[in-house]
Amino acid sequence: MIRTLQKFEIQRIEILNEKAEVDTKLLPKISEKQILEMYRWMYITREFDKKAIALQRTGRLGTYASMLGQEATIIGSAYALRKQDWIFPSFRYSGGMLLRGILMDKLYSYWGGDERGAKPPENVNVFPLCITVGEQPLHATGYAWGLKLQKQNAVVLTDFGDGATSTGDMNEALNYAGVFQVPVIFLCQNNQFAISIPVSKQTAAKTLAQKAIAAGIKGVQVDGNDIFAVYKATQDAIADALKGKPTFIEALTYRMSDHTTSDDSKKYRQEKEVKEWLKKDPLQRLRVYMEKKKMWNAKKEEELKKEIESMIDKAVKSYESIPRAPREDIFKYTLAGGVT
Repeated sequence: MIRTLQKFEIQRIEILNEKAEVDTKLLPKISEKQILEMYRWMYITREFDKKAIALQRTGRLGTYASMLGQEATIIGSAYALRKQDWIFPSFRYSGGMLLRGILMDKLYSYWGGDERGAKPPENVNVFPLCITVGEQPLHATGYAWGLKLQKQNAVVLTDFGDGATSTGDMNEALNYAGVFQVPVIFLCQNNQFAISIPVSKQTAAKTLAQKAIAAGIKGVQVDGNDIFAVYKATQDAIADALKGKPTFIEALTYRMSDHTTSDDSKKYRQEKEVKEWLKKDPLQRLRVYMEKKKMWNAKKEEELKKEIESMIDKAVKSYESIPRAPREDIFKYTLAGGVT
């Protein structure tokens, strides 16, 4: 006898399409003020990113991982979190870290090679970003378990790239979260390339969201360039996490830039493909929507541009005025007994 024990499905959420049209039935409850704030943070993320690359190219910053094209995924998820919630970020979540309270000059300092820049201010619930692929979901899951044991009204969000889904750490975290039903949200920024390896060579699965099924947790895919879809999925995931139900969100987006400033993506992907994704730009999509709703215009755009440019210039000056840590610190905190 053959019986079907269980069936599964993966849903995809789309609210704001490429033509800036909205599915009003799915649009989450959100005010005009919140939409403007979202756009502002997406703009800050892009300009921070642009300046970081310029600094790296002129020898004033170390190797840097660009967020270009992924702003809706980053800000949509971070914006949905409450003050008491936590983030365990990857190296491609700087915009979310800024939104949550990490100081811009400190973040530039971190990317400039100073680990002290990763230390969050008091009462900012953001752990230092993780460079090792797939490691932070384990940390996030363990911390979420602690929150559950302490009966805290808080959840943990951890982001990672599509490449992380091929790691053992990532799958261990999913399994543990499912078994212990901890309040954690797994956000996969599926930008379709793990350095030079496309998703098609990462997995035979049709979606990455279905990786959650084997762990016994919910998996959902969203249009990662649609900030409303990401925001809604994260809100839903928070509500479920507080009930002890973890969620895996696959945000399907695209890495418009190189993997890092030490990479050359022209060697492994076609320019035609990049141009097609350029039409799906998340900032452009939200801006057109706001213009249609009479929330935004060219004058406001110019004012925002000047404001953020000034903010970033001040942050860079502050970063470059921070005294560098002594080189001996590398050994002081690595070798027992310190430098002799």
